[in-house]
Parts: sequence; C-alpha cells; structure tokens
Amino acid sequence: QLQLVESGGGLVQPGGSLRLSCAASGFTLDYYAIGWFRQAPGKEREGVSCISSSGGSTNYADSVKGRFTISRDNAKNTVYLQMVSLKPEDTAVYYCAASRDQLISDSWYSGYLEVWGQGTLVIVSS
Repeated sequence: QLQLVESGGGLVQPGGSLRLSCAASGFTLDYYAIGWFRQAPGKEREGVSCISSSGGSTNYADSVKGRFTISRDNAKNTVYLQMVSLKPEDTAVYYCAASRDQLISDSWYSGYLEVWGQGTLVIVSS
C-alpha cells in the first residue's frame, strides 16, 4: 500500500520554526516530485512548495518565499519542509502529496497527485 506520512506539526509561537517531514512507505520517492499543501479552517487548500524527484527544481508560493525551504533525502525516502519566521496565518493542516510530474512550476499543484498523506496540524499562536 502506497502511503505518505507527515509529521513534525505542533504549536509554535509567532516567529518560531518547525520542520515537517513527509515519509513514504510502500514505494520509493526516487521517481516522484513531492509537494506540500495546506488548508486553513474555512479556506481552500493551497499549494505551498514542491520539489522535483532529483531535488534540482523547487517552487514556492509567494506567501512563504524566503521563509520556507523544501528539501529531500531520497536515501531516507523523506521530504522535508523547514519553516521559519512563522506567522499566525501559517496555521493550517499541512499535507504532502506525490506526483510523477517533474515540471515544477506554479501549476504543478493542480496536476494529478497520486498519493496523499493524512496531514499534520501546525498552529502558530502566542
């Protein structure tokens, strides 16, 4: 069974940092681009960041540029999202998803995503 499992969410104060992890089981991430999405209460899901299978191409939503960094370790079958300078508006459930589409751009998030994780909650509050 193909699975993605997110971890690393939690409660953090504004200005703080968190690192989210997205671990795959049942398949190898070597051939998949991975994206992070988030959904805040009462809002639509939005794409946050994505990375190609090699890690050579990345994309970020304007709202997180300069604050979030996506990376991957294919040997560990895991993708990370390092988040710094967190703001209350970053509060959301964060999901990762896998796609074979390697064309990393703003439109990647609306393509076919084969596998989704269950999400991890991030709360930024004082």
